[in-house]
Order: sequence, then structure tokens, then C-alpha cells
Amino acid sequence: MSQTDDIEDSTAPLIEHLAELRTRLIRAVGAFIVGIVLAFTVAEPILQFLLGPIEATLRELGDPSPTLQYTSPQEYLFTLFRISMVFGFALSFPVIGFQLWRFVAPGLYKTEKNAFLPFLIAAPVMFLLGASFAHFVVTPLAMAFFLGFADVSSIFANLLSGAVDELPTDAAVVPETADGVRITFFGKVNESLDITLKFIMAFGLCFQLPVLLTLMGKAGLVSAEGLGSVRKYAVVAILVLAALVTPPDVITQLILFTVVYGLYEISIFLVSRVEKKREEQLREEGYYDDEDEEDPLMAEFDEDDDK
Repeated sequence: MSQTDDIEDSTAPLIEHLAELRTRLIRAVGAFIVGIVLAFTVAEPILQFLLGPIEATLRELGDPSPTLQYTSPQEYLFTLFRISMVFGFALSFPVIGFQLWRFVAPGLYKTEKNAFLPFLIAAPVMFLLGASFAHFVVTPLAMAFFLGFADVSSIFANLLSGAVDELPTDAAVVPETADGVRITFFGKVNESLDITLKFIMAFGLCFQLPVLLTLMGKAGLVSAEGLGSVRKYAVVAILVLAALVTPPDVITQLILFTVVYGLYEISIFLVSRVEKKREEQLREEGYYDDEDEEDPLMAEFDEDDDK
């Protein structure tokens, strides 16, 4: 066989892998496009759901008709498209994850497959938990903090209906004021949505901490003892994260710190479980010796050193 034939044979597997990668990418992108289209059909109800904490806060602060605005013709459409992108990815993630799994699975050992597949399932579940926590707990607290500094009553709350007898009952006039400029909240749709999505993404990623550290523990990159030894540095890092992600509200920061630190401790526990399982497996296969058992060969070397 000539050298040219050897080169062609060696490049054949690479071409096959590239063809396989192209097929998986096409299917993943196709699923993503379908997810965007499906999400766009319900983008407005999703937007109302995401803006729910802002609406509830405005009503609690005395606004009978919470109103958000957009200032450019294309802004509202782009906001709906942005929602479609985010939730379209969420809808298509099972297909994208399956295509990723089908691409990498043939190159993994059985033990590696058993280790990788659970994390592929746990990652979206933990992200959903983090996003739900952000939407139902953190965002309402943040909105109450932000909107509590100004008069948030919309213009509809500033109108006095039926002020003049001659006007129809549904008419309204603006009351005169003599105590300075009135500071009123007129929220923009895209900016209000941006705050909500940032909280969702931040907490969704924070909830990936146990998944990431446990996977690193399975790969032998981190240990429970090592994570425990840097606990004080982790506390400082979590405090900094809480100060950056959340508004300058002590309650919200304490909530984020408590949750993320709890996830860190859970990660240490999960990594220790992984290490115990690995030790048990190695002991069953005869590759692991307990520390209290003396190796005869090492004992012989120690005797020679003593002499």
C-alpha cells in the first residue's frame, strides 16, 4: 500500500465525523427555527407573564392601570422576537441536546456515557428551577425596591374623572399642582423585559453550580476536600456575585447569597458521593487499596532505607 493510500485512509474517519457533525448541526438549527416560530405564536402571552411582577408591584403602589410603552415603531416587534429566540431555544433544547448526545456518544466509554447523560438531563431542570426562583421571588423584590423611590402612578392614575358636571362621566381632567415637578414612571417594554430576562439568566446559570461541580468531580478535576478548603473564598465570591446581580437591597442579596451558598454545599456533598462511588468501584476491581493496608513491596523498600 502506498503512502498516498495511507493518507486517504486516515482522512476518511475525519470526513465521516465532519459529515456527521454537519447533519447534527442542521437538525439542531432546524429544531431551533421551529422553536422560534412556535414561541412567536405565543410571544405576547409570554411577555405578559414575564412582566407580571412589574404589574403586581405597580398595582400595590397605587397604579390602577399599569402601562408600559415603546418609543419606536419596530421596538415591540423586536421585543416579541427576542422572547421568541429565548423560549424557542428552550423548546428546542431537548432536540439540540439529543443531537449533541448522538454525536459524542459513539466516542465515549460505557462509564462515560453513564456519567454524561444524567448531567445533560439535569442541566435544563436546574436552569428551570433557577429561572422560576428568579421570576417568582427575586424579580418582585427587585421591582418593589426600584419602583419604591418615585411616584409610580401612571398618567391614568393622575387623571380625575368627572371633575366638571358638564363633561361626560367618562371624561377626565389633569389636576393642577403647585409643589414642583411630579416624577412619574413610564416604563419601556424592552427595558422592563431586559431586567426580567437578566434575573432569569443569572439565577438559571447559578443553579448550574451543582451540575458543573459534580461533573468536574466525576472527571477528577475537583474534590470534596478541595472545595471545602476554599469555602471561605467561595463565600466572598458569592457575596460579590450577589452584590453585582441583585439591586442594592440587603434582603434580595441575602436571598441570593443563601441560595447560591446552599448550592455550593450541595455540590460538595454530591462530589463526595461521587468520590465514594469511585472508590467502591475501584476497590471491587482491585485497583484501590485502603490507607491502613500496608503494601508489602513498599514495606520492603522502607526496610532497605532503614538499613
